[in-house]
Amino acid sequence: MAQIRILVADDHHLVLAGLKALVVDDPSIEVIGEAKDGPSALRLAGELKPDVVVLDLSLPGMHGIRVAQSLRAQMPRCYVLILSVHEDRAYLRQLLEIGVSGYVLKRSAPEALIAAIRAVAAGGTYLDPAIAAMVIGRGSQPRIVHSTDRSTELSAREREVLQLAAAGHTNKELSSRLRIGVKTIETHKARGMEKLGLETRAELVRYAIVKGWLASP
Repeated sequence: MAQIRILVADDHHLVLAGLKALVVDDPSIEVIGEAKDGPSALRLAGELKPDVVVLDLSLPGMHGIRVAQSLRAQMPRCYVLILSVHEDRAYLRQLLEIGVSGYVLKRSAPEALIAAIRAVAAGGTYLDPAIAAMVIGRGSQPRIVHSTDRSTELSAREREVLQLAAAGHTNKELSSRLRIGVKTIETHKARGMEKLGLETRAELVRYAIVKGWLASP
């Protein structure tokens, strides 16, 4: 397995030191850079080309959401994993729309962060179990789950495109991976979303979680 190169962006020294100590004995992960503010995170990501950026939301200089948005626009092949104390549904919805690949709470067990890094580096999506419960909804079925399983209406290609899109892949990445044009990808995605009654990526991710599409990368 190729080594996963990560950049850590967090302004807390203890978090940086703790994460480095966590992965030092893991030969599959290498910390190639550290940033303590938003602008530095963007600059280092451009210079070092990490596989994964582990990003705190509360960064000085530029909020983590803006950093994530810029990373997704400028470096679509770099996966963004949020590591935060925030458990706000609005934050999560906005980040999913931007296209982040994972969200881990700082209060989670260290093993969860390692699992998340590996999952997103492999092209999958990882949501902290507490966050996943927020996405799916507690105590009731989410709006997008119907008594009739609409996924049976999807063509094989539509399902494939939607599953990969839910995992965070861009249309350009899907085009390269599936060897079909970007316009065709957009058509499959639009038709699939319409069949499922979905309008946003956050809804697609929620549907994918419910259906078990993101159980493995």
